[in-house]
Amino acid sequence: MNFIKQGLLLASLIAAVPSIACTPDGTEGFVPENDLKISVDSKRVGGITKDQFNAVIDKFEPLYRPIISANGGNLVIERNWEDGTVNAYAQQLGTTWKVSMFGGLARHETITEDGFALVVCHEIGHHIGGAPRKYSPWSSPWASNEGQADYFATLKCLRRGWEKDNNEEIVRSMTVPETLQKACSDQHLWNQDYYTCIRGGMAGLSVAKLFQSLRNSTVEPKFDTPDARVVLRTDDNHPATQCRLDTYFQGALCEVHFEEDVTASSEVPGTCHGSLGHSIGTRPLCWFKPAVAR
Repeated sequence: MNFIKQGLLLASLIAAVPSIACTPDGTEGFVPENDLKISVDSKRVGGITKDQFNAVIDKFEPLYRPIISANGGNLVIERNWEDGTVNAYAQQLGTTWKVSMFGGLARHETITEDGFALVVCHEIGHHIGGAPRKYSPWSSPWASNEGQADYFATLKCLRRGWEKDNNEEIVRSMTVPETLQKACSDQHLWNQDYYTCIRGGMAGLSVAKLFQSLRNSTVEPKFDTPDARVVLRTDDNHPATQCRLDTYFQGALCEVHFEEDVTASSEVPGTCHGSLGHSIGTRPLCWFKPAVAR
């Protein structure tokens, strides 16, 4: 086979490869690849019920279907309740923009209903979460990278989904760390934003404990122990457990309204950013290297 034919064959094969996030090759999802399976009849204690699983998706799917439609896609959320996979994925197949949710993740002992909502939002965020996007050798970049999808979840998506909830009542049923309470109070005062900030932080803590569990780590993620690392360039991959919690925390603290859109062309619009004078609510430097000067 000559080089021209080989090149055409390779191009056709690449074009046929579906684009999947959280990694371009589809080997990883919301969490790194793992062999854990939690069956529907598992005796493990914790997680959420099938009714809660469906209720969360029922809340966010109709909110984001028209938004994704306006961006050229058709949102499809797969409800794989029977599947024991402890993960979640986003995928684009032409105009079909898919989110795949699994019962195994929902049944994990660390997952709360709000934590599960955060995962749904993270996967939606791969589609419309804005810059920075994840580099792919197989196709043009379409997916917001891992840190940005995390940031979008508490910065935009959860706030939109919880806008009409009785957030004060929901928060009063939680045991909230003092650091989270004080930070949300200092940033948002005592209003609706304060309570959604608390909920966002607690949702982040739920999934951060999932990361800790899957990594068999003895180090507990906390709001008062931020990751001190500073990257030399933006990391597209899954940040460390504490770094991911820091991202959820800062997204919840940001004062920019959820209706101020992020964009795929710039990391600044719709976010808290150093170039705009923000020092709180910005993306953590443990995964993010600002491309725009502070």
